[in-house]
Amino acid sequence: MFPIIPANSVAATTTYQNDEGIFGFGLGLPYPTLVGVTNKVSNVGVIASDTAAVGSARSDVASCEYGGDKAIFGFGDNRSITVTYDITNLVSNSGVVASDTAGVGTARSGPVACGYGGDKGIFAYGRLSTTYYTTTNKVSNSGVVESDTAGAGTARAYLAACEYGGDKAIIGFGAVGGTPSALTNLVSNTGVVASDTAGVGSAREAPGALEYGGDKGIFGPGYDTPNNVNLSIINLVSNTGVIASDTASTGTARRYSPGCEYGQDKGIFAYGGWAPYNISNKISNEGVMADDVAGVGTARTCGGGGCSFN
Repeated sequence: MFPIIPANSVAATTTYQNDEGIFGFGLGLPYPTLVGVTNKVSNVGVIASDTAAVGSARSDVASCEYGGDKAIFGFGDNRSITVTYDITNLVSNSGVVASDTAGVGTARSGPVACGYGGDKGIFAYGRLSTTYYTTTNKVSNSGVVESDTAGAGTARAYLAACEYGGDKAIIGFGAVGGTPSALTNLVSNTGVVASDTAGVGSAREAPGALEYGGDKGIFGPGYDTPNNVNLSIINLVSNTGVIASDTASTGTARRYSPGCEYGQDKGIFAYGGWAPYNISNKISNEGVMADDVAGVGTARTCGGGGCSFN
């Protein structure tokens, strides 16, 4: 006997498991050495030692989930905003990073990436020298990166993004020519980036972001460029995409500290600084940031990426 399906029912969407995470790329020691190593994060938030690089070492990459249990690193530069890449590296559901794939779309430094729709991803924004982009590139649920699509909102680089509400995302902050922003842009469950929303919280560049609690998000510290100050604040994101005002955070003030999810409803920020740090801070399933923990692996900063898989 076949089950009775209500007429108005909608097929369930694949959702990200967020059980394990991975950090990769950036600039390490002696600074500024390009880094290609990756570090897995277990489902209890333990960062593993370095895995030898497979893809091209580079900085200012972006990364996101796709397919429900896999991930992708993409774009970046070679320490110079005038030498940028459009290469990508897929991450399997066991955390194995693949070699470089020839890129699709505009090569750029400092873009952002996030999941949407439960099983797809999107790269957005970034820069090449003094040119800033709103360009987006969607990632299918099989990890195929699409060609450029004209984006929305203010063109900028060095942003952060995270998922919320189960199938949507929010992009926030960033900078243009050293002027930081507090703007945010919502991403629908079909991958449409919305126009700017007036920012809440301190304008900054190079924050991190991650999902927590299964349907909410958090933006981490960053850099107050005009005052040359690393910040120690967080901003929570509700399950409807509303970003809260600044909350003082624990841990070392820093920039370029990527985040990823683990354990399905928790997260972790790691690395960062200017001179590279090797510390991490866990985020509980209620959005509470823990104190610094001594890190594992290569200390690094300047645009390493972080995302979940499996």
